Order: sequence, then structure tokens, then C-alpha cells
Amino acid sequence: MCFEDEAGFTRKPPRGRTWGRRGHTPVVTVSKRRSGRLSVAGLIAMRPGSPTRLCHRLRTHRAGKGNRRSMGERDFIALIDGTHYLVKAPIVLVWDRLNTHVSRAMRELIAEPEWLTVFLLPPYSPGLNPVEWVWAHVKRSLANLAVVALDRLEALVRNRLKRLQYRPHTLDGFIAGTGLTTDHPLSP
Repeated sequence: MCFEDEAGFTRKPPRGRTWGRRGHTPVVTVSKRRSGRLSVAGLIAMRPGSPTRLCHRLRTHRAGKGNRRSMGERDFIALIDGTHYLVKAPIVLVWDRLNTHVSRAMRELIAEPEWLTVFLLPPYSPGLNPVEWVWAHVKRSLANLAVVALDRLEALVRNRLKRLQYRPHTLDGFIAGTGLTTDHPLSP
């Protein structure tokens, strides 16, 4: 079973709490110029008897009028194909109702492989998707960090996601945080 979600990162850092000298509020200076965006699609794969895995795909979108600022259908299919290759098993995919996920092109692409079954989460239910916890974890680690270039941000996000890949117990905690269980409803 796999859960998928996507997130976006910009050079403007997420706000967070920090330490500072008494009477001196810490200030993070950030350029207001648009410099592009980093889109990340993540997928948590769980399989009985093996550790929980995190797979991800990053795409950098440069600033500019007319440039796409999100991932397309082919990016999501590449992520799913890579995960299938990694887990070597049929995939039951659960994801949200993003317009790219429910588009006609995507429906055609996910209908092709016999090893793929897709379920949509109910509308407005981010609490049921453990990948949302991954984004919260990564963004918290980047709080108040002003990056100069988009490629530096990409390296930082890639590093944070790589760390999570080697912590299956943390990923299991994200799944447990949703309140979902993997027990079969008819099990004794």
C-alpha cells in the first residue's frame, strides 16, 4: 500500500520558533524577487514484512511567465513506476484529488498497468495522508533558513528526504499519526 502527496518549496523560508538574545528579535532577511519553485512528490510505501520506504521525485521550476510551476502526469507516473520497481509488488495507491491526479490523461496512464490500483482520499482530508507529516517534518527542519539559490534549496530538501529514507520507524510514526490501521477488517 502506498500513500502519495506533493509539496512546494520556495526560497522564502517557513516560519518557525528560534532562540535569540533577550531584547533582540532575530530577523531573517529574504529577497522578495521571484526565483522559482521546487516541487516534490513523495510516496510512502508499506509492505508487510519489510521496512516502510519513502520514495520521492523533485522538479525545479524556474521563475518566469508561462513556465509550469507544478508536477505533471508524467512525473507522477515516473514516481509510481520507480516505486513499483523498488518494492517488486503490486501497488495499491492512495492519493488526494489534485487536478493532475484526476485528469483524463492521468486516468489513461494509470489504467495501463495491471499491477496498479488507485484509490482517492475523501475531499479535504489531509489528516489521512501520512506524507503530509513528511512535508511538515521537512519544512520544520528548514524553518528560518534563508537560502540564496534555488539549487541550494533543492540540495537541502533532497538531504532532508534522504535522511527520512533511512528512518523507517519515523515513517511508521507518520502512518500511526493518521490513525489508520493496516489490519484486515475481518481479522480476529
